[in-house]
Amino acid sequence: MSTELDPRPALVLVNLGTPTSPTARDVRRFLRAFLSDRRVVETSPLLWRPVLEGVVLRVRPRASAAKYATVWRPGHEREHVGSPLMHASLAQGRRLQEVLGEEVLVAVAMRYGPPALRQVVAGLLEAGCRRIAVLPVYPQYAASCQASVVDEVARLLLSRRDQPELRTVRSFPSAPAYIEALAQTVERHWEAVGRPDPSAGERLVLSFHSIPQAMHDAGDPYRSECLATARALARRLDLPEGLMVVAYQSVFGPARWIGPATIDVVSELGRQGCPRLDVICPGFMADCIETLEEIDQLNREAFVAAGGGAFHYLAWGNDSEGAIATLTEQARTVLAGWTAV
Repeated sequence: MSTELDPRPALVLVNLGTPTSPTARDVRRFLRAFLSDRRVVETSPLLWRPVLEGVVLRVRPRASAAKYATVWRPGHEREHVGSPLMHASLAQGRRLQEVLGEEVLVAVAMRYGPPALRQVVAGLLEAGCRRIAVLPVYPQYAASCQASVVDEVARLLLSRRDQPELRTVRSFPSAPAYIEALAQTVERHWEAVGRPDPSAGERLVLSFHSIPQAMHDAGDPYRSECLATARALARRLDLPEGLMVVAYQSVFGPARWIGPATIDVVSELGRQGCPRLDVICPGFMADCIETLEEIDQLNREAFVAAGGGAFHYLAWGNDSEGAIATLTEQARTVLAGWTAV
C-alpha cells in the first residue's frame, strides 16, 4: 500500500452497470451478478438460485442481448463504450472532473461489472486517498440501488485496517439543479413542438423504474421519492391538472410490482386516441437499454399500434448541461468541508 497519502478527496460516481458486449455470454455474466444481489432479489438464495441458474440465465440472456444490440454504439468496441450507459457515465466523470478541478479526484464505477465499485474504491485506497465520497447516480432512493452500493463499499472496508473517511449521497429527488434540469428539457421540447393541451388528450408521462410491491410494502421509500420528484416538477412547470401521468417501467418476473406500468399507460392512451405523448424518465441519469429500447422503441411501438399519435422520448441526462449541474450540486454538498470547490 502507498505510504504517501493523497490529500485530495475522491468522488466516486456509481451507476448500475452494463454488459461489456451485446452477446448472450456477456449479458449472462452481467445478469448473474445483478440478480444474485440480495438487495435486488430478496428471496432466499436456496429458493432463488435454482430458478436463476436453471431458468432465468438459460432463457433471458439471448433475448436481452438482442435488445442491447439495438442500442449499442457500433465501432466503439475497443474503447469499451459501445454501451450507451458506459459511454454516458464516463462522459459524466470527465465533465465533472473539469468542473471540480484538480482539488478533487473523480472516478466512475459500476455496481455490477467493470469498472467494479469494489476495485475502484480499493484502487483509491491503494493510491493514498483517505477521504472518499460515494455518489450513486440514482435520484430516488431504493434499497435495491443505493443500499446495495453502500453494502458493497462496506464489505470492502470490513477487510481494511486503515479505513478512510467515507461519505455517501442518499438521494436527491427534489434537488433544485435536478428539477431544473428536467424542467428545462421539457421546456425546450415544448418550445419546439408546442405545449401539450390536456383537453385534447395530450399528456406528459414521467416513467420511473418500478420495484416489487413487496419491497414497497416492507417500507422502501422509493415510490414516495418518485412522487416527490413529480410534484416538484409539476410545480416548476406550472402544470394543469391531468397533464402529467406518473408510471413505472422495467417490470421483471411474475411478482407484483408498483404501478401503473408504463407500457399499460401508453397503450391505454393510444387506445383513447391521444394525439401526442411526451415521455421523460427522471430516474435515469444515463440513457441505457431501459430508456432507449424499452421506452423509445417498445413503448413507442405500443402507443402507435394502439392508435396514438406522435410519441416523443425526452432525453435529459447523459453529459448534458443539466445533468452535469445536477451532479455538481450533489458533489459540492457531499464534499463540503473537504474542499473549497
